[in-house]
Amino acid sequence: MVKIASFNINGIKARTNALMTWLGEEKPDVALLQEIKSVGENFPSDLFENLGYNVEVSGQKSFNGVAILSKFPLEDIVCQLPGDTNDDQARWIEATIVCDQSIRICNLYLPNGNPTPGPKYEYKLSWMDRLYDRAKDLINSEIPALMAGDYNIIPQDEDAANINTWQKDALFLPESRTAFRKIINLGFTEAFRAKNAGPGHYSFWDYQAGAWDRDDGVRIDHFLLTPQCADLLKDCQIDKHIRAREKPSDHVPIWIELDI
Repeated sequence: MVKIASFNINGIKARTNALMTWLGEEKPDVALLQEIKSVGENFPSDLFENLGYNVEVSGQKSFNGVAILSKFPLEDIVCQLPGDTNDDQARWIEATIVCDQSIRICNLYLPNGNPTPGPKYEYKLSWMDRLYDRAKDLINSEIPALMAGDYNIIPQDEDAANINTWQKDALFLPESRTAFRKIINLGFTEAFRAKNAGPGHYSFWDYQAGAWDRDDGVRIDHFLLTPQCADLLKDCQIDKHIRAREKPSDHVPIWIELDI
């Protein structure tokens, strides 16, 4: 069994201790991190290497940034979503993990898009167009592959405790959800919904207005699996309890287990 987790940590400098504790407890074979807010040379790779992880980072000073921690060898690393060579935001890293069944793993931090309307929302939709093209290539490759991370997309009403507050937000606008659904309709399985039904499942609680205390959350962190990867899926869950700890991220980990 292989466990792959995704976790928007909201700053590696602020969250190193919390991340190390979680890694020690849950022991994922692969951890996909978003919003590390660090350039590669300042990322504490040695701490994770001492735990047995191979580390690859696509970083950016103070903003964005993604990383892969893997107990398996990593090959064919790509640090930019194809389609726009002028895009300098560190939001994408992909690699092949080499184990009994090699898997192409894509780690993403999709743009938030607020405020709307405006250039930030236009960038979000443009980025999702590029994501669609990469997703289509993964489907056509007919290999076990996944795209995971902070999608900044609330797929359905039940994925928010109070959807009325999100009606005009970039995370829930019809154009955003349509772009997300277009990607899934290529043939991807949304892992969490394949294993869990109904409302009340969230991966993000804002720091403001007591959102955590009121369980006023949304589900915006997702795993999308190609058919060949979905065939291996055993479970997908959210580590909600992490949000109650000291100095938490506003996100919590989501993970899958694959029968490999």
